[in-house]
Amino acid sequence: MRRPARAARFNGTALVEWQNVTAGYDLDALWNADTVTRAGYAWIGVSAQRVGVDQLRGWSPARYGSLDVTGAGAYLGDELSYDIFAQAARALTATRKPLGGLKARTLLAIGASQSAARMTVYYDRVLPQVEPVFDGYGFIVGSAPVRRGPEPVFQVLSETDVRSPVRPPDTDRFRRWEVAGAAHSGHAGQVYRQPIQERDLGAAPVYDCAQPPFSRVPLHHVVAASYAHLDRWVRRGTPPPAAEPLVVNADGTKQRDELGLARGGIRLSQVAAPIALNSGDNSGESFCRLFGTHVPFDQAVLDELYRSHAAYVGRVVHADLRNVRAGYLLPADAARNLRDAVTAPVP
Repeated sequence: MRRPARAARFNGTALVEWQNVTAGYDLDALWNADTVTRAGYAWIGVSAQRVGVDQLRGWSPARYGSLDVTGAGAYLGDELSYDIFAQAARALTATRKPLGGLKARTLLAIGASQSAARMTVYYDRVLPQVEPVFDGYGFIVGSAPVRRGPEPVFQVLSETDVRSPVRPPDTDRFRRWEVAGAAHSGHAGQVYRQPIQERDLGAAPVYDCAQPPFSRVPLHHVVAASYAHLDRWVRRGTPPPAAEPLVVNADGTKQRDELGLARGGIRLSQVAAPIALNSGDNSGESFCRLFGTHVPFDQAVLDELYRSHAAYVGRVVHADLRNVRAGYLLPADAARNLRDAVTAPVP
C-alpha cells in the first residue's frame, strides 16, 4: 500500500491493482511513482493468486509463511482470487485504518496484462452475481469485458496488444485507447524493476531479442490520463474523449509509414516528432515479444527530419499540446517530454 503522507494531498481515490504474476512473482505493473503520487491517489496492490503468494511464502517465510489463498488446498486454480480482490478493496471503505486514517470515496480497479484478463472474468461473470465494490475499472494492455454494466470500463492498449482490425465500439460505459509505438512492457517499466530484481532475485534478467528491446514511448503517460478521466467519469458522469485506433491490416499487422512507425492511434511526441524507431513489435526468447523495439535514427535521418534542434523541440511541443488538448496527455507529462527534448541528441 502506498498513500499520501499528508491527508491534504489525498484526492479521495484509491487505485486497487490486481498484482500481475506472469513472471512467477507479484509485480506491481501499474505503479508509477511520478504519475500516481503527484495526482494524490492511494495505490493498493492485492496478492490474489497462488503463484504470487507461494513465491512470497518462500522468499520470506517469517513474514508471509502463514498466507494461504487456496482454502487449505481445496482451490488450486485461483477460484478464490476474485473474492480476495473484492474483499481487499472492501476493507478500504469499511474502516479508515488500512489507509492510515484516510477515507477513500472512489475505488478504481486496475490490472495489466494477465491481471486484466482475470478482471475481465470478474466483471463479466462474477460481478453480476455479487454486490459491487468498485466504482470503475481500468484494463491496461490486456483484455476487457464484453458485458456492459453500470460501472465505467476504460481499456488502454499498447501497439503490441492490437492484433485485429475488429474492435468493440465505444459506448457511454466503455472507452478504448490504442497508443502508437508503445510496447506491452516498455522501457519505463524495466528501469523501475531492475533494482528491485537485483535486490530480490539476485540479478535482473538479460534478454536476447531479435531487435533492440524496450520501446521508449511512455505508455504510462496515457495510462495516467486515463485514470484522471476514469475518476471524473465515475464522480461526475463525464465520459472520456474517443481516440483514433491504430491502422491494422486484415492479417493483424499494423500499417507503417516510411520510418517504420505505426499509423493511427494516440501519437505521443515520441512518435509524432520521432528521433528513433519505437514500435510494439519484437521477437526472440522469453518475453521479447512484449518489449517492443527502440532503434535510434542515424544522423542522416535526423538531418532530413529536422533543420535544427529548435525545430525538433518545436515539433515536440506542438504534438504534446495537441495531445493535452485532446485529453490523452496530462500537462505535467508534457512538461517532462519538453525537458527530455531539450537535452535530446538532435544537433
